[in-house]
Amino acid sequence: MTAPWLSLIGIGEDGNLSEAARSLLANAKVVYGSERHFALGGVFEGEKRTWPSPFSNVYDELKALAGIPVVILATGDPQWYGIGSTLVRRFAREEMQIFPAPSAFQLAASRMHWPVQDVDCISLHGRPVENLRCFLYPGARILALTSNSETPQRTADILADAGFGRTRMTVLEHLGGTEERIASATAENWQAEVADFHTLALEVTADQGTRFLPRTPGLPDDAFRHDGKMTKREVRATTLAALMPHPSALLWDIGAGCGSIGIEWMRAARNAKAIGLEPHGERRAMALGNALALGVAELEIRDACAPEALDDLPQPDAIFIGGGLTADGIIEGCHNALQPGGRLVANAVTLEGEAILLRAWQHFGGELSRTSIQRASPVGDLTGWRPLMPVTQWALVKGSQTTL
Repeated sequence: MTAPWLSLIGIGEDGNLSEAARSLLANAKVVYGSERHFALGGVFEGEKRTWPSPFSNVYDELKALAGIPVVILATGDPQWYGIGSTLVRRFAREEMQIFPAPSAFQLAASRMHWPVQDVDCISLHGRPVENLRCFLYPGARILALTSNSETPQRTADILADAGFGRTRMTVLEHLGGTEERIASATAENWQAEVADFHTLALEVTADQGTRFLPRTPGLPDDAFRHDGKMTKREVRATTLAALMPHPSALLWDIGAGCGSIGIEWMRAARNAKAIGLEPHGERRAMALGNALALGVAELEIRDACAPEALDDLPQPDAIFIGGGLTADGIIEGCHNALQPGGRLVANAVTLEGEAILLRAWQHFGGELSRTSIQRASPVGDLTGWRPLMPVTQWALVKGSQTTL
């Protein structure tokens, strides 16, 4: 068995380390970290290396050091939004050992007297602050890692814009250290200057009349900016149910339009990812704007069509065909791209599209259904039902004869 040569050591603002961690640090030939980590770690003999730019270069550097005692100093728990979660995908378990310290989430929750299991713990560090919008609902408690001193003001602006200006914001600086400080105010009144190194706690309160947007699929149509050509709310909900979002899964959204399916896929499960193919520039712009407004800024939209662009995409867990259904080979190309257990869902509103789905159902199996929606609307001084175009849907779990 390979002996561990790479040690990840979590360190807090108090600089306290276990005897085992101290021994590893003392015997390390190379120590990675920031200047703040080096100061907290005290005196040691190993070569100090700060993180390279770009950061991704560190993985090749570490591979070149394999077998030499190396320590990485990290803040708190390296496995909770830390470098550890990345390293375990690149190095064998037998090569590494991890010594966590209390995480920023644990320390912040203890100061706020919040049970950690009832809190949304998220990271806005190096990520768009707009992602916060995905976690907003009345009564939510959120702990967020941040990038710098500007994050709280940007957070306050987003909260006020989303109708949550009464949210209590608490900044917890340098937790566990001699410079620990706590500042609190509502988002609408936020003016505090804060240190770069802090954790942000939010007690989310909706302003009167605010309509919050749940993560359950089927957002109102007017939650999206669109040109009229979009999967409507009721059909969108059934489509997402058939696609079955789950954490970290990847969706191909073919004919993404305003991005409604990909956006709701990403909102429905933590770390879910979506790549949309959309050849129309105005719709791509709408999709990216909608993604930012609805808290999933990582939505990827490509100027491309299927099936030509499918070969360049990473393997998906699910595929939705909402446009371009009549392109030659699109059904076969999508089916071939899926692993067993992958989901394929396609919607059609035209007779030509229906004919393609009928043939796909006859050849591959799955489930074929038709949805007809009517919405109440004024008819003169009275009210009547106005039908939307019926939608035919084909849904398949690859390798399964069980209907969805």
